[in-house]
Amino acid sequence: MLAGCAAEPMPQAGIALAARFDGAGQQPATDITRWWSRFGSATLTRLVDRADADNFDVAAAAARIEQADAQARIAGAPLLPAISGSLDAGRAQRSGTAGGRVTSPSLGNSFSGGLAASYQLDLWGRNRDLLRAAENQGLGARFAFDTVRLSTQVAVVNAYLQLAAARDRLAIAEGNVGSAERILGVIRERLGAGTASALDRAQQEGLVAQQRAAIPPLRQNLETARNTLALLLGRPPEGFSVAATSLRSLRAPVARPGLPASLLLRRPDLRLAEAQLAAADANLEASRKALLPAIQLTGQAGLQSAALNLILRPESTIWSLAAGLTQPIFDGGRLRAEIALNEAQRQELLESYRRAIVSALVDVENALVAVRESAAREQAQSVAVARAREAFGFAEQRFREGTIDLQSLLNTQSTLFQSQDALVQAQLARLQASVGLFQALGGDFVGGTSLYAAHAPIRVTAVSADEEAP
Repeated sequence: MLAGCAAEPMPQAGIALAARFDGAGQQPATDITRWWSRFGSATLTRLVDRADADNFDVAAAAARIEQADAQARIAGAPLLPAISGSLDAGRAQRSGTAGGRVTSPSLGNSFSGGLAASYQLDLWGRNRDLLRAAENQGLGARFAFDTVRLSTQVAVVNAYLQLAAARDRLAIAEGNVGSAERILGVIRERLGAGTASALDRAQQEGLVAQQRAAIPPLRQNLETARNTLALLLGRPPEGFSVAATSLRSLRAPVARPGLPASLLLRRPDLRLAEAQLAAADANLEASRKALLPAIQLTGQAGLQSAALNLILRPESTIWSLAAGLTQPIFDGGRLRAEIALNEAQRQELLESYRRAIVSALVDVENALVAVRESAAREQAQSVAVARAREAFGFAEQRFREGTIDLQSLLNTQSTLFQSQDALVQAQLARLQASVGLFQALGGDFVGGTSLYAAHAPIRVTAVSADEEAP
């Protein structure tokens, strides 16, 4: 029976970690504190800082920490004696037919007061195990807070990048409409002079209409990104505005991931899975110790009297002490089923922890590949845009000179438009790859310590819309 008190060691993940990431060397990890400020945008930095304070999901995660702390205090209460006090006063009429004789009913008073205490001896440490489980749940709530906070920061940065990309694409589309209209004016002049045909005019008018049709979806993307930012900042979208920017004005920061083993401390989701596993381990130990005897101590002391003026006399003192031992004998298998349930839950969390580790390693490797390949794509696309712009300039000049036909000019114009739009998307992909790398490395979660400090409540504040403007 006493052997049941022995606790099993915490299970290990059992995953061998490599000496370095395939996509990086063995250099020390980059300090990525306040990583969002490394994109070189004061507006973006201000938006992320405001989301930290006003985002609804972050505020809800902070409230869940308070709940977990309260649950830990509840779980720790059985480790201390429970003491209660009572004061009673009563007046009752007793029957006048007691003893087979009929007499007058009698009235009587009763006054009492006392203290009662009870305490369950934690001989086997079951209550301490339950407290340890609750404390690990509280720690997990803090890591969950950091996970939500990181997800919110990433969402704000990506929404801001989407907003900037939509503005760049919209500017390109409007510029191409202007170029197409300029060429259309040349065609109309040539048509009046008899050197162009109605077919040439119709083709160019169709191209102008096609490029105008590409503008409304871009404006829709722009408004959608703006509304997403408003939601992330806990603001209604009406009247919300963000200072204009371009992807070209942003930097694409790159971080060194460091060693794979350091990732176990840098990712809040991994620390959350670890805390949940530790809580499950403590719950399992508590369920095993429920099979052992429980010893309960109770005591009561006080004063009792039929007359209020006599209640303080020594003769009115009453007291009692009791001790009880309870040993489960037959409960239909409930306690052992609870052990089996907790064992299965711990095994599930252990497998989830293992998967989270491997998934984190995969996230970093994928992010490193995305950073490398998106940079190569952007560089190649920049060359393509330069060549397409040069070709369009030559084609427009020769079209004015009458040395090429309209179809050749339309082809070069369409190539330039597609190349410019593809360059914006390549720039967006490279910046988002940097965001993905920061997220894969754990973001602003530094040193394995939760950033939720001193149980500080998060306040949602109203901010005027024009504060977002420059």
